Amino acid sequence: MMTLRQIRHFIAVAETGSISAAAQTAFISQSTLTLAIQQLEEEIGVSLFSRHAKGMTLTHQGHQFLRQAHLILATVDNAKRSLQQSTDQVAGQLIVGVTSLVAGYYLADLLTRFQRAYPNVEIRVMEDERPYIEHLLVSGEIDVGVLILSNLEDRHALQTEVLTHSPHRLWLPAQHPLLEHDSINLADVAGEPLIQLNVDEMDRNAQRLWRGAGLQPKITLRTASTEAVRSLVAAGLGVSIQPDMTYRPWSLEGDIIEARPIADLNQTLDVGLAWRRGTARPALVDPFLTVAREQPHGGRKPSI
Repeated sequence: MMTLRQIRHFIAVAETGSISAAAQTAFISQSTLTLAIQQLEEEIGVSLFSRHAKGMTLTHQGHQFLRQAHLILATVDNAKRSLQQSTDQVAGQLIVGVTSLVAGYYLADLLTRFQRAYPNVEIRVMEDERPYIEHLLVSGEIDVGVLILSNLEDRHALQTEVLTHSPHRLWLPAQHPLLEHDSINLADVAGEPLIQLNVDEMDRNAQRLWRGAGLQPKITLRTASTEAVRSLVAAGLGVSIQPDMTYRPWSLEGDIIEARPIADLNQTLDVGLAWRRGTARPALVDPFLTVAREQPHGGRKPSI
């Protein structure tokens, strides 16, 4: 039967990338840790790691199980916390780095839940571009980042965890001809005037999307304002591909915005947490991670 100890050992290996490093972290022998991972893989019936000369990397199933493993431990920690020490006794300062798009659509719910659970913790938020947030995390000047994880560069120095996968859909004005299609493909969108959101490296994500599809979009307007994208689409001046976390079915002017899936677009916008790898985490990071994991689909939900 799967045990919490096996799950903790699995997470240690996943985060360090090797049995030897994980054994040092967990203060157990390498043979004990190896056996625990083997027994866990036998229990669930899949290979969680690919073994190679330089260490161990997660398989696809391993990545899926890592997410669930964190949720299991978060649930257990939350249950223990509710029965033991009152969170009112936890105090200190937590410095959170965030990028602008995430700040507008995800951060408020997360901070509200954390502040409710830990009322005596002071939260400082620093909003900036992703490269600078990365720099502050690596240098230890901020404790944890809440950001789009797709474009992270210094992955060897940072540990990350995805909290939500936000699928992309096509935003259209009411009565647009594409609304009559049973299925919409990227090739259909490439021929339309496209409104591009240029904030939080969304333009970089879009370039990767179109390059992968081998298509050249007809971008007619670029803006750093999500509200401008909404208004322009609703006014019939173009269409736009946006993540569901930013969707609202009306503009500020009250005009309707329709959203439809794109059949050949499976890329998601992954929002999550990042913190410095390989060193003792600041004391308040673990409670923050626990609160964040308690609501895996947190943040603003799209109105469909």
